[in-house]
Amino acid sequence: MTGKDTLFDTPQPDMQAFQFDERVASVFSDMINRSVPGYAMTLEMIGVITRAHAQPGSRLYDLGCSLGGSTLAMRRAAPEGCEIIAVDTSAPMLERCRINIDREPEGVPVTLLEQDIRHTTFENATLVTLNFTLQFIPEADRLPLLTRIADGMHEGGALVLSEKIHFDDPVTQAQLTELHHGFKRARGYSDLEIAQKRAALENVLIPETLETHLTRLRQAGFSHAACWFQCFNFISVLAVK
Repeated sequence: MTGKDTLFDTPQPDMQAFQFDERVASVFSDMINRSVPGYAMTLEMIGVITRAHAQPGSRLYDLGCSLGGSTLAMRRAAPEGCEIIAVDTSAPMLERCRINIDREPEGVPVTLLEQDIRHTTFENATLVTLNFTLQFIPEADRLPLLTRIADGMHEGGALVLSEKIHFDDPVTQAQLTELHHGFKRARGYSDLEIAQKRAALENVLIPETLETHLTRLRQAGFSHAACWFQCFNFISVLAVK
């Protein structure tokens, strides 16, 4: 179903911007597990958060669902009567997401939407996940998106926002970036692969500080937001309406 990520293991003098195409979709499971420290823990805890916040008869949204990791974590924990809306712009990702969902036929219904999440309608929501997705949205569109999510959410509903972040302090930024690269080397990536993928993601993945995320979530209408997980320069925030 998925192969080993070797997309950047040979020199690419004409580096193209990173995109979630068929080539990436075919190795994405390997790529994200070898690139994002704590990814498996994040998915496991989304199940825990689902049990705490998802209300029977409500909608759960997985925005930027990729292969369906968050979708399946929510589905396994969602109460009866819920519906999950899984959204992604990438058709190759959604094709594989559907296969992964069909492997587990038991559970609440899942609707897949091939759609820009900036155009998604939110209603009757009690749980929304943005698992390493907001960082790919233009910065000017992030607050309007989060505001629409909050507006379509019941009181007590929750948003899980997982992101790569950067730090204003250059020493901290350099230290945690190098530790992240060390993590990737330990997972088998070469320095060439690390450098070329970083170049491909430049101006595509735009990280922000944790403080920026927390401030924006409050501006969007969430009553409380706190970082519940961090490993190097990757974090996950729980925001409650």
